[in-house]
Amino acid sequence: MSGSVHQSQKQQLQQLERQHQFESSYYLGTKSSVSQRSYATHKSSHSLKTSVKTEKGQETVKLSSVAKKAKHSYLAMDTDNEVIGYVVPVFRTNHDVVRGLSEAQEEVREEGVHYVAMRNLFLRESREAMEFRVEKKTRTTHVRESAEHVELGKTMEEWTEFRKKMNPDSLTHPPEFIVRPRGQTVWEGKTVKLHCTVAGWPKPRVAWYKNNVLIDAKAHHEKYTIESNYNMHSLEIKNCDFFDTAQYHASALNMKGESSIVATVVVKRFQDGEEKGPLDPKPHGFCPEHGVTFETAIIDNFEVAFGREGETLSLGCTVIVYPTIKKYQPDVVWYRDSVALKPSKWVHSHWSGERAMLTLVHLNKEDEGMYTLRVNTKSGFETYSSYVFVQDAEEEVEGVPVAPLDVHCHDANKDYVVVTWKHPAVEGSSPILGYYVDRCEVGNHHWAQCNDAPVKYARFPVTGLVEGRSYIFRVRALNGAGVSRPSRVSEAVIAMDPSDRARLRADPSAPWTGMIKFTEEDPTVGVVPGEPSDVVVTEATKSYVVLGWKPPVQRGHEGVMYYIEKCISGTDNWQRVNTGMPVKSPRFALFDLAEGKAYSFRVRCCNSSGVGEPSAATSDITVGDKLELPSAPGSVVATRNTDTSVVVSWGASKDVKHLMGYYIECCVVGSDVWMPCNNKPVEMTRFVCHGLSTGVNYVFKVKAVNAAGYSHSSPDSEAVVVKAAISISGKPSHVTLQEAAKDYMVLSWNAPADDGGADIRGYFVDYRTVKSGVTGKWHEMNHQAVTTTSYKAENLKENVFYHFQVRAMNMAGVSKPSLPSHSLECKEWTLTVPGAPRGVHVLEVRDTSLVILWELPAFDGRSPVNGYYVDVKEASAGEDGWKALHEKAIKVKYMKVTGLKAGASYVFHVRAQNLAGVGKPSAVLGPVLAQTRPGTHEIVVDVDDDGVISMIFECSDMAEGSEFVWSKNYKAITDTSRLTVVTEKGKSRAIFNDPSLEDLGIFSCEVTNTDGISSSYTLTEEGLKRLLDISHEHKFPVIPFKTEMSMELLEKGRVRFWTQVEKFSSACQVEYVFNDVIVTEGEKYSMSFDKTTGIIEMFMDSLEVTDEGTFTFNLVDGKAKGTTSLVLIGEEFRELQKKSEFERAEWVRKQGPHFVEYLDFTVTSECNVLLKCTIGNIKPETKITWYKDKLEIEEDDEDAKKIEKNDVVLTFNIGKISKQDAGIYEVRLKDERGKDKSTFNLTDEGYQAVMNELFRVIANSSTEVSVLSTEHGIILYSNVTYYTEEQRVGWLHKDAKIASSDRVQSGVTGEQLWLKINEPTEKDKGKYTMDIFDGKDGLKRVFDLSGKAWEEAFEEFQRLKAAAIAERNRARVIGGLPDVVTIQEGKSLNLTGNVWGDPTPEVCWVKNDKELQSDDRYTLKFEHGKFASITIAAVSTADSGKYALLVKNKYGKEAGKFTVSVYFPEDEESKEKE
Repeated sequence: MSGSVHQSQKQQLQQLERQHQFESSYYLGTKSSVSQRSYATHKSSHSLKTSVKTEKGQETVKLSSVAKKAKHSYLAMDTDNEVIGYVVPVFRTNHDVVRGLSEAQEEVREEGVHYVAMRNLFLRESREAMEFRVEKKTRTTHVRESAEHVELGKTMEEWTEFRKKMNPDSLTHPPEFIVRPRGQTVWEGKTVKLHCTVAGWPKPRVAWYKNNVLIDAKAHHEKYTIESNYNMHSLEIKNCDFFDTAQYHASALNMKGESSIVATVVVKRFQDGEEKGPLDPKPHGFCPEHGVTFETAIIDNFEVAFGREGETLSLGCTVIVYPTIKKYQPDVVWYRDSVALKPSKWVHSHWSGERAMLTLVHLNKEDEGMYTLRVNTKSGFETYSSYVFVQDAEEEVEGVPVAPLDVHCHDANKDYVVVTWKHPAVEGSSPILGYYVDRCEVGNHHWAQCNDAPVKYARFPVTGLVEGRSYIFRVRALNGAGVSRPSRVSEAVIAMDPSDRARLRADPSAPWTGMIKFTEEDPTVGVVPGEPSDVVVTEATKSYVVLGWKPPVQRGHEGVMYYIEKCISGTDNWQRVNTGMPVKSPRFALFDLAEGKAYSFRVRCCNSSGVGEPSAATSDITVGDKLELPSAPGSVVATRNTDTSVVVSWGASKDVKHLMGYYIECCVVGSDVWMPCNNKPVEMTRFVCHGLSTGVNYVFKVKAVNAAGYSHSSPDSEAVVVKAAISISGKPSHVTLQEAAKDYMVLSWNAPADDGGADIRGYFVDYRTVKSGVTGKWHEMNHQAVTTTSYKAENLKENVFYHFQVRAMNMAGVSKPSLPSHSLECKEWTLTVPGAPRGVHVLEVRDTSLVILWELPAFDGRSPVNGYYVDVKEASAGEDGWKALHEKAIKVKYMKVTGLKAGASYVFHVRAQNLAGVGKPSAVLGPVLAQTRPGTHEIVVDVDDDGVISMIFECSDMAEGSEFVWSKNYKAITDTSRLTVVTEKGKSRAIFNDPSLEDLGIFSCEVTNTDGISSSYTLTEEGLKRLLDISHEHKFPVIPFKTEMSMELLEKGRVRFWTQVEKFSSACQVEYVFNDVIVTEGEKYSMSFDKTTGIIEMFMDSLEVTDEGTFTFNLVDGKAKGTTSLVLIGEEFRELQKKSEFERAEWVRKQGPHFVEYLDFTVTSECNVLLKCTIGNIKPETKITWYKDKLEIEEDDEDAKKIEKNDVVLTFNIGKISKQDAGIYEVRLKDERGKDKSTFNLTDEGYQAVMNELFRVIANSSTEVSVLSTEHGIILYSNVTYYTEEQRVGWLHKDAKIASSDRVQSGVTGEQLWLKINEPTEKDKGKYTMDIFDGKDGLKRVFDLSGKAWEEAFEEFQRLKAAAIAERNRARVIGGLPDVVTIQEGKSLNLTGNVWGDPTPEVCWVKNDKELQSDDRYTLKFEHGKFASITIAAVSTADSGKYALLVKNKYGKEAGKFTVSVYFPEDEESKEKE
């Protein structure tokens, strides 16, 4: 009985194992280690055996069907025992193991979903105790239980198959965030941790992103820590700083989908007062990493910059980081309008370690804005900012608008994208009518216009894109004058679904986003898609309407497309819009709608299975603009800022939607020309307009702009003068002690470097006592401001220490106090040397010079001051760099310093001297930059028309309250008896009343209330004498002549004397004088004075012997006089007389037939030699005769055919010249009026001159040297128009003359000059020169036979050589075979063909394309490798046909074809009878 029970249980065990093994292999075809371990555990748990003792002592081995402790089910069941979910078991293990399990599971993409449930359903813990109980069963009970087990197995299998068909994915679901990460705000230096919990099956993978950039925690382990435990995911950010302020995304992904959530982290820093912006300087802090505190200074800053579209602009600053740490560099970042710039083809940044450079390539208006350099160190950061303005490029057509700007693409989908842009600042001569949008596929250069009619809105939907392709866009503006230049192109955008685009942008290490493979049949295939939802109108304008909707829930996996339908309000007539092609994107733009009409819209989905039901219709939409133009901005207020800028502020436009910004325009008062101040709209209501002209009155206005267009302009501002605003001055500096006594001290200081745009009106001195290092309160020393930079502090206590500070005052107020002086003791000095000079300052600063001035010391010492010394050093030099500018003391209190280096900075001090010695130096002045201020003018000395001498000084940067102060030897001029000063606006004139030696000296002029604008002029004795001479000339003027008297010969030998006056009045009179005798108009002389041109003329018909002498024109014009003369005497007169007679003889000659151009030669481009001359004054009866070697050329002579007459040009066409054409050619003209002749000597030198010209034409007609490969070698050649044997042609190889040989030969064939290189080798590579004689030095044509040219030529030579060898050795039939053979039946036919080929060819005979074999009928022979024969012993009609002898070797093959015709003798006889 027990044996049967044991056997039955064993069979049951085997059956269950087979069933479970089948289910495992059916539901899982996997390589997962987790799955393999699970299945192994399951299998082992069912195959455990135990050995127990029965009551009878028998040992029975059984398998227990029930475990001692049941495991909880991993399936979540509802009340109907339906599986509704899966409970994830909680387990603990090493994090790395969990990560490995997760990664291993992700590698499996074809895992059956039901196996997960089945695996966990039968999985049991391996360490569970396995105990079995033995019970006795009857055979009937055993059979019944076995049957029940079998039935249970069948039921389970049927239930599983049913669930598989009905709901295969009931256990899998996409990721879902159960606990979302929470945004946090923390202080700098703290640690922040973001947590989230994600549900989903299969288990999702989670990745963290910062501002859409994947966080690599392994690469930045010191900053980030990422953990994932039991579906709890966290991101830890350590030691937070400002740069950690960002949006952090958690992205979860599995095979069913993906989900993401965002949390914002804001990092704040400890500070007092107002919160600073991201680019504001941060206090430097200690860096524990390097053990120092970094201090950053930005110098050599870039100023406000102006560029023009298309140009390249560079910005740069010098950055000093102290202390210097080896291998540590700061982080240098450039910003535009507070947005960090990234390197691109338009933006290049460079950091050399000391200087930061930013280069903007091919400027566009998008580049305009506030540029900021930010230098980040471990201790903080420093910034510097300045504005860059970009002006529009010059338009090719006047009046057209400028290009739009900021072209961007939005809402890109599979076949749809929205393009936006900003309106330009300048509309042109008429308002903008609209815009054209162009597109171009990336990789192509063809631009296609997207819209036929211009669109008014700065927003346009572009449809009809090809999915998966990338596009760029540009925009052009249109007005009445034409179309603008295109804008800068947009960034490339891909036409694809946004989710696909996000996956393309993801990093390779981002969560898996590949394609999911389905192992089972997709139940959604063949399903007609459902209706879309949420159909809304997203945009509506006069030009178009944009619809948007959500895809249907039921759509299958093949994707859906859409049809759009419209219906006019009040009707039921639905009309399909896109009948030709359904769209792929859930967006669509409708054009050509009637403005003012109301429409409703709906959408249908379609796929390969059909068209679905329509969506719910939208509400009625009236076609028209939803976005209105912005309202005009409020009142505009303009205030002074600098000498070239004005601050403009205005009230914001009210109730404006989608504002792009504002454009500011300015206009000079008195004109109607408005100019843009910015070419990129600004969003704030305050703007600094730069680049204005100093001292000019401007008015300003503002207009707002949005996508709909421009607002009306604001009211004009009040007029404002461009000049620097007055502000409180800077602080005085270097408070020093000059003299001390028992109860007083004399103090001095330096004036502020910045006077705030107004003169310093005075100074206030404060003091406080110092006792044992403890300072008291500050007290005012003087209640009335002192005007000098020194002060005598009285009523002090002896032997008491004091601190002093000084404040400056101008019309804007009192400045901040200077730094306190050192502790100064009030006690009497015993010094005998003078004190330090005071009031040291500089004027007339130029690139290489300046003037330094000072005042007397407050204390002279024991004797008066008798001289001064000036010392200088470069600002960067140490204390040992001081050097004296002169050896001997100077008496005056000024000195001009020369020899400076342009752009260098210097410091100065002055020392006073008396009889006791040299005193202490003054306070250090500087650093002073040796650089000429832009726009600097110098004093100009002028002498007016009345002879008045004056000095003029101009200043274009006058400030309010500025005055011109004239000085002599740097002392203000108070005596007006020598000099009168007249000032008008920005110009001052100092007029010398009576110039004399008393006026010698240095005259200088300084403009007050400026940054030291001044100039000087040194009047020396020599200069005074020169000015007095000029003054005398102006008082007693001389009539200026533009041209002195000249003479020229005219026709008939007439003589013309003439001159031209430069400046005269209508009252000017002329006297004509010859040898001091006034001559008048008559038979011998004729005169004229053209007062419109100032030309004075006198004519004589001829020159006689008595006309030798001096000719003079005397002019009188009021008090001005002028004289000009021409002397004609001696050899010069006689030469002129001969020329006059020759001109008269020439005139007589030209009264009859004559030669205008004498006989000469020319060579045509065809190398024909022509003898040509031009004749004049010819009549029909004029006889023209040609001669050669004094023999007349008759009409019947051969040379007569060469003579041509074309109007007044005679031509003798020699053609291709030879030595036979040499000779003396002559042409004679003759009629009743006279005769003339012309001769050309075409011998010796004349012949050689013609040949040299011919050589030049031939040489210039030569083409560039070309290369030609042949089977023998390489040929270099050049073609000429014509060649003669007398032309010398030479060839050079590597500048060495080539000698003719068997291998290298040169020559001429027809009109081709060639150099043949037979069997070329590597030595023949190099430069070849053809030197062809051109009548002078020779003309050279160069060809470089190396590199690619040599390779191609040599390769072609080898190919041709091989082809020639193949052609020579090719197998062929060279004779012996007829075309047709007619033979009588019964006769014997024997044909032999001559064969050639190397190697010896193979031979075969064919008949009717069938190869013949040698047998009793056919005898085939091939003898000596040359003779192939065929013999047919007795032919019959069957032998008629087409035969061929085929020969073949490795170089080719050939067939010798012939026809054999066999006839009967009877047939021939019958034919003859007929």
